[in-house]
Amino acid sequence: MEDEKIIALFFARSEQGIRELDTKYGTLCRRLSFRILGNQPDAEECVNDAYLGTWNAIPPATPELLPAFVLKIVRNISLCRYRAKTAAKRSSMQEVAMEELEFIACEDTVENTVEAKELARMLEAFLDTLNQKNRAIFLRRYWFYESCAEIAAKVGLSEKNITVRLTRIRAQLKKYLLEREVSL
Repeated sequence: MEDEKIIALFFARSEQGIRELDTKYGTLCRRLSFRILGNQPDAEECVNDAYLGTWNAIPPATPELLPAFVLKIVRNISLCRYRAKTAAKRSSMQEVAMEELEFIACEDTVENTVEAKELARMLEAFLDTLNQKNRAIFLRRYWFYESCAEIAAKVGLSEKNITVRLTRIRAQLKKYLLEREVSL
């Protein structure tokens, strides 16, 4: 079913919209949540919570890209669950990926909300400066939390090449943000 029809089902408050959403994007949602949590039951629960979040958000929201809209909800819920479960633990793949970008991390406070939105806009603009392959590598690592070995297998490069590219992309990002006077 086309995304516009699924959105129309949400606007009509038809539960069929959730079923169609799950049919079309459920596997992708569960894969993302599992990659973050590493636990199938927790991932399934987060995806179900994301469907409820989508139900509550549409209407009034009308997403331009339904998969991005839903995956963002899944990712946020999964990260919240992950943080709650691992508050005192370290060294998972997700923590490693987050630590690689620690120079742009900020605390979750009301004061930082506006700054976070501006930083997100700058990050989008930065990603637009990357070529397609580097952008895919960056997003696979820092959005989908894939390991360097997984990325290498998917894009046809060596794992070493992926780590070098990521190091260079992070350096470019840092320079990009400093040029725009973002305090790091």
